Amino acid sequence: MALTDIRSGARNEAGIAEALARLADRFGPRFQTGEAIRSQHAHTTTYIPAQLPDGVVFVETAEEVKAVVALCAELKVPVIPFGTGSSLEGQVNAPNGGISIDFNNMKRVLEVNAEDLDCTVEPGITREELNTYLRDTGLFFPIDPGANASIGGMASTRASGTNAVRYGTMKDNVLAVTAVTATGEEIRTARRARKSSAGYDLTRLFVGAEGTLGVLTSITLRLQGIPAVIAGGICGFPTLKDACDAVIMTIQLGIPVARIELVNTLQIKACNAYSGLTLPEQPTLFVEFHGNAESVRLQSEEFGAIAADFGGGEFQWTADAEERAKLWKARHNVYWAAKALRPGYAVIATDVCVPISRLADCVADTEADIEEHGLLAPIVGHAGDGNFHVSLVFDDKDPAHVEQVEAFVGRLNARALAMDGTCTGEHGIGQGKQAFLPGELGGSVLVMQQIKRALDPDNILNPGKIFSTLSDN
Repeated sequence: MALTDIRSGARNEAGIAEALARLADRFGPRFQTGEAIRSQHAHTTTYIPAQLPDGVVFVETAEEVKAVVALCAELKVPVIPFGTGSSLEGQVNAPNGGISIDFNNMKRVLEVNAEDLDCTVEPGITREELNTYLRDTGLFFPIDPGANASIGGMASTRASGTNAVRYGTMKDNVLAVTAVTATGEEIRTARRARKSSAGYDLTRLFVGAEGTLGVLTSITLRLQGIPAVIAGGICGFPTLKDACDAVIMTIQLGIPVARIELVNTLQIKACNAYSGLTLPEQPTLFVEFHGNAESVRLQSEEFGAIAADFGGGEFQWTADAEERAKLWKARHNVYWAAKALRPGYAVIATDVCVPISRLADCVADTEADIEEHGLLAPIVGHAGDGNFHVSLVFDDKDPAHVEQVEAFVGRLNARALAMDGTCTGEHGIGQGKQAFLPGELGGSVLVMQQIKRALDPDNILNPGKIFSTLSDN
């Protein structure tokens, strides 16, 4: 990843000008071209520079999405879907200009099938809004990436998060989508049945496509029953490797942990300062169990015994909702806690994922790399599935410092790939990870490009993401 790789593409000036006029005529005040609004829709929580769309349309129905895409297809103008702007790899940027489709007015829960444990929602609803709506049904949607992201954005980046070790990622929890293709036609990828062998698995094709193959208009989700008892706590360890080894043993023994999060010493210091905690400043695991009172007690005791085998301190756990919420809020605020370590500096939040058996090695080597190069970079991780994040705090106005952190990101990704891992466990490729994709998937990247070209021959659907250009082969 390098800033020099982030380029603007060719603009269709005539098509954009006509699109602006026609969209303004149709949508009136729900179509905006002011710079402040356009800047908000190129917002990205990374150091990748903003590339503004030319206009923003606030859609309210799937029919309006179809109309916008059909118009832009006719004029060969890019469309960029926008949920909450919480993506980390520049997914909402508009390198070729074009129209941002804002889904904040499409937040409806279209259907809840409590008996079947599923629901269908519009893409603009956030995960917290959905769970608030579901609360009285006794059900919840378990995917929790930390940010209060939109469901459409989470599906588009194949997000996961703290609960993934038990409940899986978005690919495991999306049963079907409806999507508007590059022709302006809306298609449905599947029915609500829990399994099907009817043709290609188009649902999985659209989940993780980052808006490059279609614009999602609804998502059908798998739900879970709210556990009778939720208990969680923390446990400190002498070293980061000890903590990772405890995670590996917990998973290998099949203990059904719901969340098991790794936080290194520097990140604990940052959390204490930012969130007003007084946690011991050492490598720490945040753990949570779901079930009934007896199963949660047994799981907690089993984990405590494993932690002790790897030098862990006392496992302090509680079923008190308020105490748990305080800990997990601090965990979700790690980005801002890291940023507060050096006010005025930028942060690159990057992630990799490796097979669980290699987690300890990869994290230990990464921490040694950070120390060797004098970087300020806390580590956290969804350790139960081998996914961890590094938040690099740096002076984005100093070219030498930028070059230093970019070199580190390159080494981090090379290290993960050498361990048969991936360059991104959940952030997606976007613009920032494109350089690492060929090294991970080789010739499969060409197959992806062929699919993109077949479904979007004019390259209007979120262009410049996943691939900066499309091969002619």
